[in-house]
Amino acid sequence: MVRRKLSTLLSRTFLKAQFSSIISTLADFLVTIFLTQVIGLWYLLSSCLGTILGGFVNFTLGRHWTFQKSDGEKRSQAIRYVIIWSGSLLLNVGLLFLLTDVVGLHYIFSKTVVSVLIGVFFNFYFQKTFVFK
Repeated sequence: MVRRKLSTLLSRTFLKAQFSSIISTLADFLVTIFLTQVIGLWYLLSSCLGTILGGFVNFTLGRHWTFQKSDGEKRSQAIRYVIIWSGSLLLNVGLLFLLTDVVGLHYIFSKTVVSVLIGVFFNFYFQKTFVFK
């Protein structure tokens, strides 16, 4: 019984985290594509700026909706989030560069692959176990 409740809670939290990640990724991609295609910035700079906005959106959704930890600890959560988010940013930019400039994929395709992998296998785990514990 307890195991089933825990499994349901984790599944619900995981799904909410993925939905939050989709919203954050949309914000990230819109900024990245706009800055690259319309403004003409280098795709890696655009991606960094998009990731910053996406990170802000993701922290806000994670705190208030996904993990429902909006009581009190905002400063310490924000500090822990920035630590994890910095690692996520480095992974995003590094893998984006690798897939785009080294492998030769289009930057939007590269960003999609990298965002999914990091969102599912890196961000959720560290947000659940470290940021919003």
